[in-house]
Amino acid sequence: MFAVGRSAVVAALAAAALALSACGGSSDESDSGSGGSAEGKTLTLWHYETGNSAMGTAWAQAMKEFEASHPGVKVKFEEKGFEQIQKTASMVLNSDEAPDIMEYNKGNATAGQLSKQGLLTDLTEQATKRGWDKLLSPSLQTTAKYDERGIMGSGKWFGVPNYGEYVMVYYNKDMFDKAGVEVPTTFDEFTAALDTFAKKGTTPIAMAGAEYPAQQLFYLLALNKADRAWIDSFELYKGKVDFHGPQFTYAAQTFSDWVKKGYIAKNSAGMKAEDMGVAFIGGKFPIMVSGSWWFGRMQEEIKDFKWGSFLWPGQFAPGSSGNIWVVPEKSENKDLAYDFIDITMKKESQNLLGNSGGIPVAADPAAITDEQNKELIENFNKLSTQDGLAFYPDWPAPGYYDVLVAGVQELINGNKKPEEVLDEIAQPYDDNLADIGG
Repeated sequence: MFAVGRSAVVAALAAAALALSACGGSSDESDSGSGGSAEGKTLTLWHYETGNSAMGTAWAQAMKEFEASHPGVKVKFEEKGFEQIQKTASMVLNSDEAPDIMEYNKGNATAGQLSKQGLLTDLTEQATKRGWDKLLSPSLQTTAKYDERGIMGSGKWFGVPNYGEYVMVYYNKDMFDKAGVEVPTTFDEFTAALDTFAKKGTTPIAMAGAEYPAQQLFYLLALNKADRAWIDSFELYKGKVDFHGPQFTYAAQTFSDWVKKGYIAKNSAGMKAEDMGVAFIGGKFPIMVSGSWWFGRMQEEIKDFKWGSFLWPGQFAPGSSGNIWVVPEKSENKDLAYDFIDITMKKESQNLLGNSGGIPVAADPAAITDEQNKELIENFNKLSTQDGLAFYPDWPAPGYYDVLVAGVQELINGNKKPEEVLDEIAQPYDDNLADIGG
């Protein structure tokens, strides 16, 4: 889902988001805000997933299950925009207008900031009591936990994810067949495929430089030269990051070279994620490198050609849990919020999410019936099993998303040399590291 601060994330998530529903929960638990019976209470819930997305579908059903298992309690659902929550969360959660539960973006710059400010409820006891810690793998728990600095990966539970996401390669099977290109299994084969298309006069990669896609491709290239220790250093501040080391140097130089070779269009610097997606869906490009949040939209909107997806050729790819349920510290119905989270983690909700084009974290694999959905989930599980979820490049620091957008746009435009771009993206990162005492 996705990188922090992405301005096109609403459209992107609209493609693969879900509105979950589930079953379970006690009907007579007392409300932690008032200490009385739950009878006659209202659970105020905010999320920003579209109704026809996987998450939207599942969470809508979960709301029905919640009301059925909590007689007299109503769910007051308020759909918010991603940017709306992103920009106002700190202010709203510090007021009497805070909801009882809401979806929020994971990562240091978002959920980490709110936890550091004391605006989120510590869910550690509930995670253990209700078994959420058993349902989520260690890599998925990374985005649920934050330390006293607001850095993810350790400390207390401040959120609960119930779906996963990752960046992969979408491809137009018809265009591949016409060009005689096989699905690549190695990075060398991938670049050879790009070269084949370019030499035939076709720009192979649909791209959007004005929003998250370009910086995620840049990060993918860095990851091809990285190991887990480097990722932890960059994302979790567990070590020093050299922006002129082999990882980012390779990424910047290769990205620049790909533009020069015609693998990426020069006019993509001003394109947004929606422009990129619409172009791929329209059959104008053979390849789109982006997230699983597009998957449901591909299934729904591609009518004129056969398409598929495959893992990026390398051990790592941007990805993590999806966004997380958080319970504001000022929630007046915390026990009810915990019950709702519990419902979204149960098999029934997870299976519905998986069959709606999402990536569940605790589904029954045998219950997923659609073959494309199975492949999507199996590839995520493979990436997760090989310790390949590498988070997102803009997570480390507040405002870093915009820094990366500007930097990669300069690589596409050719306005600055790769080493100059690396200087530009290093400074804000190092400044934030100094601010948190790193």
